Amino acid sequence: MRLQQRDLPVGPGSWRARHGLLAFPLGLIVAVTVVDILAPPEVHLGPLLVAAPALTAAIGGSRLVAFVGVVAVAAQLVIGTVRRGWLSLNHEVQVISLTLVTVVIVGFCYLRERHQRQLTQLRSVSEAAQRVVLRPLPRRIGPLEVASVYLSAEAEAQIGGDLHAAARTGRATRLIIGDVRGKGLSAISDASLLLGAFREGAHQHADLSGLARGLEASVSRGLAELTATEDDTEEDFITAAVLEIPDDEPVIHMINCGHPPPLRVHEQQVTPLHTRHQETPLGLGEFAATSYDADTFPLEVGDFLLLYTDGVIEARDETGVFYPLGARITSWTVEDPETLVQRLRDDLLAHTGGSLGDDAAVIALKRPPAFEHTPTGT
Repeated sequence: MRLQQRDLPVGPGSWRARHGLLAFPLGLIVAVTVVDILAPPEVHLGPLLVAAPALTAAIGGSRLVAFVGVVAVAAQLVIGTVRRGWLSLNHEVQVISLTLVTVVIVGFCYLRERHQRQLTQLRSVSEAAQRVVLRPLPRRIGPLEVASVYLSAEAEAQIGGDLHAAARTGRATRLIIGDVRGKGLSAISDASLLLGAFREGAHQHADLSGLARGLEASVSRGLAELTATEDDTEEDFITAAVLEIPDDEPVIHMINCGHPPPLRVHEQQVTPLHTRHQETPLGLGEFAATSYDADTFPLEVGDFLLLYTDGVIEARDETGVFYPLGARITSWTVEDPETLVQRLRDDLLAHTGGSLGDDAAVIALKRPPAFEHTPTGT
């Protein structure tokens, strides 16, 4: 979560909050005016009026600053007229200086407001891209309880190079989690390429091996087309883990294409699920022999399965220490995937001081003791 600079909160109490804060610079103008008029001739407090528009810039926009600046200039005119009956050279200089400073502050506030509007638009576009490309996972997929979270390393971006998706196929659930080379908005096209291929291929291939081969073919073809139209000549690829979880068997079938191994949590014991053959990342299949044989692992009732990208395990604290994912999960007692994901998210951000060096995606799922079969899903 990133805190963004805002003028004032929008809501039922925003009007009262704005005018309550505005009372301070206006009160300052009144106080300086009264004291300066009553002070001895050699005492001049008028220059303090410049603080009023400067303080207003912290609580409002350009129009509010301009209003307070006009009031401050008027107060300076009143001071000069009351004290001498006319404006002395000193008061004229003070009025001109106050006017110039107000104009500068108003210009700064205008640029800040324009930047905030641009950030708001960027967030809207990014959120729309996230909804289209990285659809949120439902809390229930078939018999499985599911939760997920995505943390982008790019400021203002809601989606980057990490990806996940799920699909229901008869009496099984298929999932994918992946990580595109690179990060941020530049990786969205590659991520959308794989997600589109998975969502289509998950329903066309009878087994996991065929699905993985189809993904490799689609990604290689798509990346070749993207490379031909872009200046980046580096080899693109996507690490990914493709899984199938049958409804009626306490197992997981998985093909891992260069991705960090998922973690199985069984009775507070964390076990990395290493496949016998680590396949090459998607998009690089032509450079190495690939079998795409699925490995099978247990997933009993009550077990958790945690899928994640390397942005989690490569996150560092201020001293350079990597995030100890396995040790953290072992020390926690959680009952559902939603709690596990939220606790992991908060702990990861606390470990890194709120700033990630790479995008991070996490999926947690659990096979509950009892369920009603759901024939359709995401």
